[in-house]
Amino acid sequence: MRAHAELAQVWPRDGRLRLVGALHGHDPVGSAAAPWTLLLVLRNVPEHVLRYPAPLDGPAFDVALPAADLAPEGVALPACWDLYFSQEPASGARERLRVGRMLDDIEGKKKIMVFPGQSVAFGDGTALVKPYYTIKDNLSVEVTPAP
Repeated sequence: MRAHAELAQVWPRDGRLRLVGALHGHDPVGSAAAPWTLLLVLRNVPEHVLRYPAPLDGPAFDVALPAADLAPEGVALPACWDLYFSQEPASGARERLRVGRMLDDIEGKKKIMVFPGQSVAFGDGTALVKPYYTIKDNLSVEVTPAP
């Protein structure tokens, strides 16, 4: 199994998206000098990236971000963000670990694990920000116009 950021909990509420889990298949101790960052990459525009500090406690992480950040001005809806943990050590080599949930033996999370959406301001209206598991059990966030 590839190294990844294994989710234990996903909390989409109170205008925030909180992720709790631990790095799996990667030893963060050997590279403790370089800080970790949560990256949200806009799927159809990969150069559009949101970055959030993601300090580790050993391999464990607990990071949150404002849901409204996922509906920035200038991004066309619907939009989809893919989540990664990244580290840029002094050597300049970038490492990205996909955020997902692979270790629970539950297959097909996309259809059975459904998260609530959160309404956020978008232009003159509102958008719905909703995390979901992909068919590969990775976590992504969809942003759509609110009905």
